Amino acid sequence: MRVLLAEDHEELAETVAKVLRREGMAVDVVLDGREALLRTGVHDYDVVVLDRDLPDVHGDDVCRALTAGASTSGILMLTAAGTIQDRVDGLGLGADDYLPKPFAMAELIARIRALSRRGGTPLPPMLSAGDLRVDPARRVATRGGARLALSPKEFAVLEYLLAAGGRVVSSEELLEHVWDEAADPFTTTVKVTIRRLRAKLGDPRSPCARPASGCWLPPHSRTG
Repeated sequence: MRVLLAEDHEELAETVAKVLRREGMAVDVVLDGREALLRTGVHDYDVVVLDRDLPDVHGDDVCRALTAGASTSGILMLTAAGTIQDRVDGLGLGADDYLPKPFAMAELIARIRALSRRGGTPLPPMLSAGDLRVDPARRVATRGGARLALSPKEFAVLEYLLAAGGRVVSSEELLEHVWDEAADPFTTTVKVTIRRLRAKLGDPRSPCARPASGCWLPPHSRTG
């Protein structure tokens, strides 16, 4: 999942981004509304976390621009003003959800994940391929009933690949949706992560492992 965090309080923005990245999300950070509009014009974010009181271009205007355009991003608006009327106004601008400051990180994470699930094709609560199971809500992956010790990025890659339903996913697509702007597009970071993930998954020995069956991960996760 790729998230744009638009928050003018730099220390808060970096703290939130660090927490979200530990949860396996790819997070780009901007400090003003003008930059938020520029980024959303370049990248297709799953969720935009938008502080309402942004400099240069106000958060309200950013929200209006996103909802008026072709953006499919879920919009979670943040604000220090938490009255009912403020919430009504924020949702009236086209925001999908509204969270007053100060907020608990656990609630922010839950709301971002909920918004991500709303967009695109709804996914089942459990993703699977052969004896491989991924529970996105609990952030747990198992094979043959045994829990896999995956890093947040490995889990994010596995979740994205299984959600693709057997469709071939390119390195460029993974880089766009699972990594953020800090990733160097000219490195082998995607292929290295895929190699480590396959090593942790082990050899496909079940009948479901045949490439033609479409149910085992490696044959369908090749990257270009």
